[in-house]
Amino acid sequence: MAKKAQRYVNRLGLHLQRAGQRIRRRGFSNFDEERILARLINRLLPAEHSRFAVDIGAGDGVRGSNTYALFRRGWRGLGIEGDERRARRLARAYRNFLEVEAAHAFVTPQNVIALLREHGVPHDFSVLSLDIDSYDYFVLDYILRGFRPRIVVTEINEKIPPPIRFFVRYDPEFNLQHHFFGYSIASLEELCERHSYALLALE
Repeated sequence: MAKKAQRYVNRLGLHLQRAGQRIRRRGFSNFDEERILARLINRLLPAEHSRFAVDIGAGDGVRGSNTYALFRRGWRGLGIEGDERRARRLARAYRNFLEVEAAHAFVTPQNVIALLREHGVPHDFSVLSLDIDSYDYFVLDYILRGFRPRIVVTEINEKIPPPIRFFVRYDPEFNLQHHFFGYSIASLEELCERHSYALLALE
């Protein structure tokens, strides 16, 4: 029995070591978005800019995060998560960051502007990361009516190719199912053009 337990411990140690190597190699984001974002920040963000990030759909704040590395480097910011359990983890992930807040809230087109203002988000903050797996199109549309983030990172529905325009309409009862979420890249491009933004990179 002791030998079997030791084998499990050894195997767990190997898994943890490999996970650590993946994090060191790839960072916290899912598919290297973190490095793409770092390049865009270096290229587009003036040195004197606010260094304030907003993460909507922040999850636990660490896994798959586009903003956690920024907060570790001293950025200020806000993370918002609708799921109660993940929101508790988010608060724990941020507790050592003096100028980063965690909020438990379901973001909608109707409340997003008030939420950002309530938490003191600057009008032209540096980075917005948006990933709520639902009616992202309308949330982003409303944000860009009231704020002017310098760089936006957002998830598209990759199953729907150009030139098809697709987006999930706002529904307060929305539940994610069968890959039905978000918007197509063609709809994102249209939204960007309407607010004088441009697509710069696609992972």
